[in-house]
Amino acid sequence: MKKTALLSAAIVLAGFGLLSCGSSSTTGNLPSNKLPTRVWASQSASSLTSNAGLVVINGNYDTLERVSRISAGTSPGYMMISPERAIVMIFDSATNNIDVVNTKTSAVSGTIALPGPTMSMVAVSNTVGYAAVPSAPVIGSAPGAVVALNLLSDSVTASIDVPSAQWVVSNSGGSQLLAFSNDSNSVTVVSPLQLNTGGPVTTVVPGFDRPVYAVFSSDNSTAYVLNCGPQCGGTQASLQTINMSNLAVGTPLPLDAATIGLLNGSTLYVAGSPPANNACTGQTTAATTCGRLDIVDVATMTVTGKVVITDGYHDRIDISNNGQLFIGSHTCTNIGNVSAPVGEVRGCLSIFNTNTPANLTAVIPPDNGDVTGLQSFASRYVEYVAQGGNLRVYDTQTNSLLITQYIETGTITITGQITDIKAVDFF
Repeated sequence: MKKTALLSAAIVLAGFGLLSCGSSSTTGNLPSNKLPTRVWASQSASSLTSNAGLVVINGNYDTLERVSRISAGTSPGYMMISPERAIVMIFDSATNNIDVVNTKTSAVSGTIALPGPTMSMVAVSNTVGYAAVPSAPVIGSAPGAVVALNLLSDSVTASIDVPSAQWVVSNSGGSQLLAFSNDSNSVTVVSPLQLNTGGPVTTVVPGFDRPVYAVFSSDNSTAYVLNCGPQCGGTQASLQTINMSNLAVGTPLPLDAATIGLLNGSTLYVAGSPPANNACTGQTTAATTCGRLDIVDVATMTVTGKVVITDGYHDRIDISNNGQLFIGSHTCTNIGNVSAPVGEVRGCLSIFNTNTPANLTAVIPPDNGDVTGLQSFASRYVEYVAQGGNLRVYDTQTNSLLITQYIETGTITITGQITDIKAVDFF
């Protein structure tokens, strides 16, 4: 069963202090690389705009800046940012290139040609990145590789043989990667430090059920692997641990569904769409199938709650600074039309308040379309959501669209298709 998910590791920003949205901007005339609160949105060209690229947004006021575009590729989409926030990797689906953008200069520093398309990449530092390329040619073996990237010299430094490698995640230091192959019941552990040493670079660990994603513990000692199970042609969705020291595999914890997860303290939130037992019980909706959010205490490996959410393939998840969990999917059941709302309007976004775990009810905002990007902020009760090609701004105190003097509709108006969002600066 082929899957077309875009995965990305969830980014959680912590911080204190709130900034008012009501005062006037004092940064509108600054160059784009001097703004203290930059957000970049990847934008594909449309018939109304001649140039694709990155749209520069003032993240304090949700406004486009005077220097509001950075040229980057012809069809920029999925983005990853380095932990130090100095480099942004942008995949261009039209060329299979990764554009490397320097956040200090707000300009493309180089372009890396991949041997095929990718749906999953990581930047482990300002100089090192990886991309899973399932169609990468490999001499004497089936196609598929995890491609190692030098983000300083803008080059491919190694092609690590992982047949049909579709997704890749990294621990916090980049010393161990986990690669997931389509229609496989194994996980490939990649040890990049073994490259060019003669030691084993990959170790295949069996015993899973269509694994597609993983989250590392804060000390990197444990990986929590999400088994997609029947949603991906397997048997049982579950959560399974890998001891990253000896690669011992834990006993599966059955879940409703599992394609994306976020670890917050000792609580792991796991979302997916089960092919069966997927009724929308508790929701008033015309949708006939719904997804599930399972809440897991990883200290005891027990499921502590289940929430009905929208369906589709869930591959976006983020948590705001006040505990609102945003969960996005693609190819979900869309109801109504947000452009001409009559009755129910529903799309691929669900919001769960983690502060009230006893209330296992999700908010389903009245919007349509796939969710392709999520971005929270440390200093504002705001979540940016790329949905249906639009850039929405949600007030996380009300879980509804933010209405201010700058965005009267809760949407930052941008011509073209918005795919992904990244906060370039810490704020």
